[in-house]
Amino acid sequence: MTENNKPSSSAAVPSQAQSRHRFLPFAPLPADLPSGKVPIAEMANAFGVTHRTLHFYEEKGLISASRMGLMRVYDRGDIMRMAIINLCRDAGMAVAVIQELMNELADADSQESAESIFRTALLTRKRELTAEMSTLHRQLRKVTDLLDQDIEDDDAPLNDNLNAAALTEQESRCLVLMAEGQSTQRIARTLDLQQEDAEFLEAGIIRKLHANNRFQAIAKAVLLGIVQV
Repeated sequence: MTENNKPSSSAAVPSQAQSRHRFLPFAPLPADLPSGKVPIAEMANAFGVTHRTLHFYEEKGLISASRMGLMRVYDRGDIMRMAIINLCRDAGMAVAVIQELMNELADADSQESAESIFRTALLTRKRELTAEMSTLHRQLRKVTDLLDQDIEDDDAPLNDNLNAAALTEQESRCLVLMAEGQSTQRIARTLDLQQEDAEFLEAGIIRKLHANNRFQAIAKAVLLGIVQV
């Protein structure tokens, strides 16, 4: 090897995540990201996640940061992968499932192949959600039957502890988004809240509905006619 052909010691070495994905499915990117490498703070703000979340995705090999001095930065490939990860998380995919998807995408030999792999993953998730909805509706019917039985037994009104007016406007909006199956992260972005504030808001709704978790709260809100599905 001649001197001119030797690799420069200062040349950037592609990360495993960067070098593996030649083709990725289309995913909308945040509009407010700067050009070039993106610092971790701006990356987190753009995608509505925490620094800890980005570190977690790095540990799982989904993205890979480089260093600019003491600052962690991400390149265009990391941004594109993060956009796909966010779509998958919004769809409720587990991190392990996303890892499998990214491994499959690493073998894509064309843009069409990458889009097909992603579409297959989304169809699989749709079937899972359909099954979950079927289970939820079955549970709702069971709860309704039990409540109807209680009414027949003692003629007690169903809505004996909450009405729509008991919720604030923000809580009502949050409850609708919860009933639509939106994640807490997505609700935080929609309502322009920090995730901690969105979690506190959901907790207040659950408490007002005398429920044990968000799914019970949604079911009760539907039964009470506070939200429509």
